[in-house]
Amino acid sequence: MQTSKPLRQQLIESLMQQHKENIADAAVLVWEQMAAQIILLVGECGFQSLYTRSIYLTQPAYPWLEDNVTPCLDNDIAQPSPQAQHHFSGLKRSFEGKSPAQAGAANSLLLLNFTDVLTSLIGEALTISILRSVCEAGEIPQMQPGTSNHVQ
Repeated sequence: MQTSKPLRQQLIESLMQQHKENIADAAVLVWEQMAAQIILLVGECGFQSLYTRSIYLTQPAYPWLEDNVTPCLDNDIAQPSPQAQHHFSGLKRSFEGKSPAQAGAANSLLLLNFTDVLTSLIGEALTISILRSVCEAGEIPQMQPGTSNHVQ
C-alpha cells in the first residue's frame, strides 16, 4: 500500500516544479517570499536562527551549502537588518554551478527541513498557509482523501 506524501512536501514539490529554470534565482525568490512572511511572526533574528538551523540540518546531504547569515544582536530582535536583502547570497552562490537537479534537490531538502523546524514553532496549519501563499502561481496540491498533513 502506497501512502500519500504530506501536504508540506507536496507544496514544496509544487514550488520546485514551478521553478525548474534558473534554480539559483528561483530559490532566492522563494526564500525571500518565505522570509517576508516569517519575519513578521518571529522577527529577523528568529528567521535567521530558523534558516541557519535548516542549513545545518541540510549540510550533511549537501556539504557545499553556504550559510552566510550575519548573527543578530540582542537589540536587533524586532528590527530588519541592513543585510536583510542579502540573506540568501550564500545560497545563490551554492546553487550556481550545480546542475538543476542537484540545486533543486538541495533546495527541496532545505525547505523541508526549514518547514519541519518552523512547524515545531508555529504549528502545521500556519506553516502550510505560508507555503500556500508562496505558491503564487500554478496548481497547488490539495489534500487527497485519507492523507495526513503531518510529516512522519
